[in-house]
Amino acid sequence: MNETLTLALALLTGGLLGAVFFGGLRWTVGKGVSSKHPVPWFLGSMVLRTGIVLAGFYFVAGGHWQRLLMCLLGFVMARLVVMRLTRLSGEKQTRQVQEAGRAH
Repeated sequence: MNETLTLALALLTGGLLGAVFFGGLRWTVGKGVSSKHPVPWFLGSMVLRTGIVLAGFYFVAGGHWQRLLMCLLGFVMARLVVMRLTRLSGEKQTRQVQEAGRAH
């Protein structure tokens, strides 16, 4: 496989790892906030998400720093996408609450 394709796959895999990590974080916050015992949710989620991401980085890199760098770049890009999506979702919910408050 040529190097450009390998680096592109590393970037894509990093994005998928980031989506799993930050999507899992969002899910955990939802579960943890409404739970009577949030510590196991947050601690267990952190260990599981971190383990998945570190294992993914290790296998993607395969001893090549360029692949690791591209994977990390994909991970950071996924973080930016998730932050943007959650910010837009939060703003929409805030607007709906404000409009509901004005209606009464």
